[in-house]
Amino acid sequence: MPELPDVTVYCEVIRERVLQRRIERIRILSPFVLRTFDPPIEAIEGRAVTDVRRLGKRIVLAADDDLFLVIHLMIAGRFRWLKPGQKLPGKITLASLEFPDGTLALTEAGTKKRASIHLVRGESQLAAHNPGGIDVLSCSESAFKAALLRENHTLKRSLTDPHLFSGIGNAYSDEILHAAKLSPITLTQRLTEEQIARLFIATRETLTRWTDTLRRQFAGRFPGPGEITAFRPDFAVHGKYDKPCPVCGTAVQRIRYAENETNYCPRCQTEGRILADRSLSRLLKDDWPRTIDELDSL
Repeated sequence: MPELPDVTVYCEVIRERVLQRRIERIRILSPFVLRTFDPPIEAIEGRAVTDVRRLGKRIVLAADDDLFLVIHLMIAGRFRWLKPGQKLPGKITLASLEFPDGTLALTEAGTKKRASIHLVRGESQLAAHNPGGIDVLSCSESAFKAALLRENHTLKRSLTDPHLFSGIGNAYSDEILHAAKLSPITLTQRLTEEQIARLFIATRETLTRWTDTLRRQFAGRFPGPGEITAFRPDFAVHGKYDKPCPVCGTAVQRIRYAENETNYCPRCQTEGRILADRSLSRLLKDDWPRTIDELDSL
């Protein structure tokens, strides 16, 4: 799922192309993508886009008459910018917005259609789509600490909770925790003041660095659908299971659950301990390696 750096850059490249441009036509090609009926989706046709902003992991197109088009890409949703007359990309297109200078197409690969579009009127209705997490790039360290300690969860769960922090998901939480040298399963209320300060700095630096990196990568062009991804070659640990940690060379480990996995370096983050994988550790029981030394001996 696109997270804060990706969504921020998406907003910027879309804004460059549609700000103050009139939406000539909106087409809904998949009936499941549209989740609202009042106001009707046609109400935004003929309106000029006045702003493009990020709302958590959502992208919002603000238009005249106090209308807001709220788009949630979920896991596989992506945007494409098409020149006038260029055909929509086959069966994967969910919706399209036609402008005088081109068409913004919303696509979704795969069979599970999770991306969504809501059309709402007024800031109060827009606020209902905001999970409420704080913006870590603009908040104070004290506000960050208060959100972090609001509930006693693991660091991984807290960082990815949209009600606590805005725009952080599975990928960048792994990168943040590696930069902070903290275990993903550490309980938040057991953190020291020094660890909280370290996490605050790592969170801001990681998200800022990757946002700037993506800005440079997509300067002057629209990102292709395969370029907005949770698996980047320059990530330290996320998606790098069994690859060497760029800091210490230890093989990156993982905890798998449902459709996601947490990646971490046991030497940099967990004092050499291998964290239990829910399924595999139950299968291996006493044979499950507890440390990187035991893992190496296998």
